[in-house]
Amino acid sequence: MSAQLNHTIVWCRDKQTSANYLTDILGLPGPEPFGPMLVVKLDNGVSLDFYNNDPPIASQHYAFLLGDDEFDAAFARLQARKQPWWADPGKQRLDEINDYGGGRRVYFDDPDGHLLEIFTRE
Repeated sequence: MSAQLNHTIVWCRDKQTSANYLTDILGLPGPEPFGPMLVVKLDNGVSLDFYNNDPPIASQHYAFLLGDDEFDAAFARLQARKQPWWADPGKQRLDEINDYGGGRRVYFDDPDGHLLEIFTRE
């Protein structure tokens, strides 16, 4: 078997808030409890396991490849929250969509300051 990413732990202040935020934005089923964690399963078999930790929480980056329709829906949910988004990870291009490689991508912060990215082309 080749090496494959199976899961990663996402440190957060409130696992319920953070896991629900991600599932809401991406339109995924709700998180499932597993021991002290809440697990968000992605379509490719990888999971993000949300685990409470004391601040400060070190910011991480999580990127999600979506189909065009899924991107539109996720982006609409992001806009409905009136949350800032950027076209770049350095947060210099506010309220812009990056069209790199003929696709679309935006970056935004989750409740713990993790930089999330949704995009349509690799």
